Amino acid sequence: GRLAKLGHDHVVSSREPRGFVDADNGRCDLYVAVESLAVDDPAQRAAAGFDSTPSASDIAGTRSNMLEKVLEADRFPFVVLRVRGIEQGALQAELSVHGVTRPLRIPAKIDAGAERIEVSGSFAINQSDFGIEPFSVFGGALAVQDRVDLSFAIRAAGITDAN
Repeated sequence: GRLAKLGHDHVVSSREPRGFVDADNGRCDLYVAVESLAVDDPAQRAAAGFDSTPSASDIAGTRSNMLEKVLEADRFPFVVLRVRGIEQGALQAELSVHGVTRPLRIPAKIDAGAERIEVSGSFAINQSDFGIEPFSVFGGALAVQDRVDLSFAIRAAGITDAN
């Protein structure tokens, strides 16, 4: 919008995904509690190449707006990623956000060993594809972009049988 120069980029992150990975069959179900999402962690901002530092009140306001007005965490408490297979270096997946599920093909780097797997990659979604109206104020003069860039790194270790 017209006031874009007053805004700044944000990093939203989670270090608390839950679920399971079945590397042998190329499957994975992960979920993240929306309430656990962190906004503008300094290390994540630095990794993203952002050199500005939002104030504590800016971060709190952004997080509140994200949880209450955008993601509606009370109604839609989880983001869910279901990987159904791997084809030609990409995850065949479904992403559920805000009560809407969409199929995705996510390019990924996969590094698997005997007792561990690491999968990383990045992709983009449009909030509007998931029934989310991007946040805006002042009649759209200051607005969040529809496109959201996502990146991930998942590390899983095998479970050993104690018997």
